[in-house]
Amino acid sequence: MSTATPPFRADHVGSLLRPDAVKDARTKFYGDKSISADELKAVEDAEIPALIKMQEEVGLKVVTDGEARRTFWHYDFMGMLDGLDIESRDGSSFVGFQGVELPPVFPAINGKLDFPDDHPMLDHYKFVAQNTKVLPKISIPGPSCCHFRTAKSDIRVKEYQDDQEALFADLVTTYKKAVAKFYEAGCRYLQMDDIFFAYLCDPKHREDKRADGTDPDFLIQKYGEVLRDAIADRPDDMFIGMHMCRGNFRSTHAAEGAYDRAAEAIFSTGVDIFFMEYDTDRAGGLEPLSLLPKGKQRVLPGFITTKTPELESMDWLKSKFEEASKFVDIDQLGIAPQCGFSSTEHGNAITPDDQKKKLELVVRCAEEIWGEA
Repeated sequence: MSTATPPFRADHVGSLLRPDAVKDARTKFYGDKSISADELKAVEDAEIPALIKMQEEVGLKVVTDGEARRTFWHYDFMGMLDGLDIESRDGSSFVGFQGVELPPVFPAINGKLDFPDDHPMLDHYKFVAQNTKVLPKISIPGPSCCHFRTAKSDIRVKEYQDDQEALFADLVTTYKKAVAKFYEAGCRYLQMDDIFFAYLCDPKHREDKRADGTDPDFLIQKYGEVLRDAIADRPDDMFIGMHMCRGNFRSTHAAEGAYDRAAEAIFSTGVDIFFMEYDTDRAGGLEPLSLLPKGKQRVLPGFITTKTPELESMDWLKSKFEEASKFVDIDQLGIAPQCGFSSTEHGNAITPDDQKKKLELVVRCAEEIWGEA
């Protein structure tokens, strides 16, 4: 395995289009139940090494399993925590994507939150590490997901109902343990997808929170504190990334609005590497990058989209980095796509060839601007 350490100039958020064999096996397992869990895992184990090899071949120095074992980028991890269940029931998902509807599944907190010693994604990480020559990483949902995505009526633990701070405290404890357990499993690059900082900059989502009796600016600050406390004790040789976007389901989005309201909280979390959506005007201007502290932290602005197949031109990408360098030292920048290619198993409206070309563009851009991938 490579001894190179993050941050890298070229990176990606983590999810990849699911191979056809995986999609077919998942349909058989979750649909007509015609194969067993072991048979599904055998298909995943056979297909994921090809996803890893593709990432290596395009020149990336860090790889993931493409989240090929997951249905959703966040719910799978959350449902594997102690105390949190993902429930299916009648009704409409409140996620709010543009023009599409997610399956009606809902997180519910039914017990005391904790990270179990046998959380399945520890083994998911180990599998990547065993099958790559470069640095393996895993992307998990950040702690804010467990709070933002769970409706108040689905928080069924009296202690948490009576004292919201008790819930936040247990989220810190749960994620501290997650960080420690992934490190113990060999992970030196753990990414957290904490997209709700961006959602809380969206006027509609802000109003939804106010209607629910919650101050959105309080949540921005509290989510920042929870994440900072959760990762504060990580070992010096463990790097933490954080991805932020405005939704990514079948090439649609669920939020819009600039980072300005949240940038100070985001950059005070102590995270090492920030993946920030910047492929459309929905993300606002680059001015919030000026709040990144000078030093070793790095921002990877997502000028390259995963939602559509058209390739961005190198001249345009260079012009965007020239603009960004007015607000932050170019040495504190790198490049990654704005989001994953398949945040859910459904995937974006692109092909595997489109996906590969986008990742190749990421690497070429890093080589042309910084002389390294």
